[in-house]
Amino acid sequence: MATGQGSGGNVLAALASFFVPGLGQLLQGRPLIALLMFVLAGALWFILMGWIIHLWSIIDAARFEPNK
Repeated sequence: MATGQGSGGNVLAALASFFVPGLGQLLQGRPLIALLMFVLAGALWFILMGWIIHLWSIIDAARFEPNK
């Protein structure tokens, strides 16, 4: 299976992050950034800025390239 940006795993991670911010990062094995995305998006949704972190989470999951 291909790895890196544009791989099927990244597409799945981006879709997961679309539904739950940080879930894509968690699926990629990056629990700290996943927790950060989830907490920031959740906290910021209360002041109407959470969608920015939510979009960042989706884009980050889609563009992730594991260390080679």
